[in-house]
Amino acid sequence: MTEAKTKPTSASIEDYLASRASPAQLADCRELMSLLKRVTKESPKMWGPSIVGYGSYRYRYDSGRTGEACATGFAIRGRELVVYIVSETPDQQQLLARLGKHKMGKSCLYIKNLADVDPKVLEALVKGSVAEIRRRHPDTAP
Repeated sequence: MTEAKTKPTSASIEDYLASRASPAQLADCRELMSLLKRVTKESPKMWGPSIVGYGSYRYRYDSGRTGEACATGFAIRGRELVVYIVSETPDQQQLLARLGKHKMGKSCLYIKNLADVDPKVLEALVKGSVAEIRRRHPDTAP
């Protein structure tokens, strides 16, 4: 079985931010870091080479494969910030409709600038996502 590439590392978050973020992105990253720490009550860690993650949980697929992932986090992808959230519930979908300018993948929320989104709605989305992950994976919740 292959080993997961995205796992906690001792890499420097500051080095990651300095190497990837534009000045405007750096300010957004700092705001996002504050929000994620406030919601999770966890300190950030680098997960793999490019994800700033908060908290963790263990999962098991139906196939029996297991792994560990950060409860939430973000990455800098070119000109966008990607926030990792679960947004499948009706409540989360309603929040996404009120968020502002964004794109949503399966668990990737793409934002160009934090100024484009409602910060209270973003915080509610992250809270809902972390709560859902903890509900699904209670054995690893803090």
